[in-house]
Amino acid sequence: MVRSSVLGYPRIGVHREWKKALEAFWSGRLGESGLHEELQAIRLDHLRRLKEKGIHLIPVNDFSYYDHVLDTAVMFGIVPRRFGYTGGAVPLSTYYGIARGLKDAPAGEMTKWFNTNYHYIVPELDGAEPVLTENKPLLAYREAREKLGISGKPVLLGPLTFLKLSKGYAERDTDAWIGRLLPLYVQVLRELAEEGAEWVQLDEPVLVTNVSEADVQRLKRIYETFASAVPRIRIMLQTYFESLEHYRDIIRLPVQGIGLDFVQGGEGNLSSIRAHGFPEDKVLGAGVIDGRGIWRAPLSGKLKLLRELSEFVSPERLIVQTSCSLLHVPVTAKGETELPAGLKNALAFADEKLEEVVLLARALADGGAADDAGLEAADLALDLLQRSPERSRGDIQQAVAAILDQPTERSPFGVRQTEQRKKWKLPLFPTTTIGSFPQSAEVRTARQSWRRGEWSGEQYAGFIRGQIDRWIDLQEEIGLDVLVHGEFERTDMVEFFGEKLAGFAFTRNGWVQSYGSRCVKPPIIYGDAAFVKPMTVEETKYAQSRTPRPVKGMLTGPITILNWSFVRDDLPREEIAYQLAYALRQEVEALERAGIGMIQVDEPAVREGLPLKEAEHAAYLAWAVRAFRLATCSVQDTTQIHTHMCYCDFHDMIGSIEAMDADVISIETSRSHGELIGSFETNTYRLGIGLGVYDIHSPRIPPVEEMTSMVERALRVLEPGLFWINPDCGLKTRGAEETAASLRHMVEAARIVRAKYEGKAGALLP
Repeated sequence: MVRSSVLGYPRIGVHREWKKALEAFWSGRLGESGLHEELQAIRLDHLRRLKEKGIHLIPVNDFSYYDHVLDTAVMFGIVPRRFGYTGGAVPLSTYYGIARGLKDAPAGEMTKWFNTNYHYIVPELDGAEPVLTENKPLLAYREAREKLGISGKPVLLGPLTFLKLSKGYAERDTDAWIGRLLPLYVQVLRELAEEGAEWVQLDEPVLVTNVSEADVQRLKRIYETFASAVPRIRIMLQTYFESLEHYRDIIRLPVQGIGLDFVQGGEGNLSSIRAHGFPEDKVLGAGVIDGRGIWRAPLSGKLKLLRELSEFVSPERLIVQTSCSLLHVPVTAKGETELPAGLKNALAFADEKLEEVVLLARALADGGAADDAGLEAADLALDLLQRSPERSRGDIQQAVAAILDQPTERSPFGVRQTEQRKKWKLPLFPTTTIGSFPQSAEVRTARQSWRRGEWSGEQYAGFIRGQIDRWIDLQEEIGLDVLVHGEFERTDMVEFFGEKLAGFAFTRNGWVQSYGSRCVKPPIIYGDAAFVKPMTVEETKYAQSRTPRPVKGMLTGPITILNWSFVRDDLPREEIAYQLAYALRQEVEALERAGIGMIQVDEPAVREGLPLKEAEHAAYLAWAVRAFRLATCSVQDTTQIHTHMCYCDFHDMIGSIEAMDADVISIETSRSHGELIGSFETNTYRLGIGLGVYDIHSPRIPPVEEMTSMVERALRVLEPGLFWINPDCGLKTRGAEETAASLRHMVEAARIVRAKYEGKAGALLP
């Protein structure tokens, strides 16, 4: 028998029940016992789905109350000291405090999970004394068995990856930390073995990155310890997102199975197996179904790949599975009835991917004859999509080819800076925001009324103008120097533009988790992307008419639209990025013609698209920078181009950020401020820059002194005349009162620092 498996399933529920439960608990509308009951119901429903679909190895402990990396940390009692944890099971209040912050304790740092749009809470090891507070995988295993009769496959983040994702320790202390963690992992595994668990999935995705020889030796130490201490448990050492590094070393480890990604890492992993074979004493978890994309798999081709793998691994030692957790895709495509039939028929979300896994496992076991119809249906659906006219727009392809032949250089920054100073006459340390302001229930209700046809277009436009009026007045009263219109007409920063560009489609319920309870509904880029008509001019021009202060036009950049969408897979991503850049260039020019002299083209997702292999970094960054410059290079010297980035470790790409040649970049840094400042101690940055001075993802209102300290620390290594002061990110998810209070503190901090620097030598006005 060929077995089937998945590495994890979406947490959020078909209708985002998970999100609603969390937010009800945080607001006090749901008690702790009620939260546990609602989340258990969601969790058990997930397990039933997997069982009913026919998955053999069903993951448990992939569910989370917020984030699986945070779960691992608190399971081992690794809680930042500022939260006053004194031992035992970590209270839910502390758990969510780490995730979201408390009044007197900032939240833990949040950053990207490898090269995905999921964010995890970074464990802080400094001062921690790890101890097993509760065996979460064991509890999940028991629940599945007792409630549903499922003998699940517990999922746990592996020790090496956990350490590599953590901070607060020196590299020289890595081995000591492994020594602290190993006994705890052994205890978890031993208790699972005693309970009857057969397989445990230990996720080590760090092994697809450029790990060192020292780390390979550490890995050997870890898994030899497990083999010796817990010989009864069967370990699936699971990797994903790319091909395995140090293949020959890893396959010799004393584990019973190794999971490889044959989608994102297909070429590399298959080459390794062809060159070096696969051990006869191990099971191969063949990740052939894409856990990150939303297209149906070309099943005939996947079956051909599995048959080739069967030449190296006998069928009874082959597990057909997803390439990674299905956390990164929506739950089901079943209800997407409003999409064109040709497009809908080519989609596969989580539930449909379960069916693909089971179908391939069955086809491989019986030679494929029994499932020929299913295989052919998938191939036909993809062929019909490929032949659609939306994928062959000659006008767009020719226009993009022509613009790629043009230079992307603007005048030198010094020339532009001089002209912009004359025009704008801003004070030292100008203050601004990232773009969005709180979207109240009133705003959301108005949008729904308009979308349902209950409001006319003019009625809705009048409502939006009223919101702009209110927040322009408030920004002026608070004392901000550069204003924004607030983005009240927008749902999501990518979805909004996708709805107005050709080549995009939208789902009704295609939600995925981004961070915490924050879910996004990525657009689908299925055809050639193209500009149709101005998208942001009306609201921005109106806002500018309401104030003598500059109002920024707000756009989402080509790389972020690319990386935050589900993208067609028949073209290189680079080509799609250039199509998007050409469309946005036309919008930038329309804003400038309308009199908007500051235009922010946000690129928060540049870093997350960075390939996991260092050898591929330069090529990606080159075309990402080129796309941004294509979108922004045609403006006048007096037009100031801004951009924004977030949740990134920038030290190894500061050169590329500077090459984007934006006049001002704002960077989300409040949760990792010190680390980024360290980058500028060794890397000079010569353009305008604003480092976020407070964390907008936390409900706390930081005091003026805290923000002032952040600014002064940054000014030790950054040029005062080029420094801007702003929040970390957009303010859409925050409340109006806390937003106003935080911005007042920020403006006061700017005034304090401005008073210290004005008149000093070298403090050049921006």
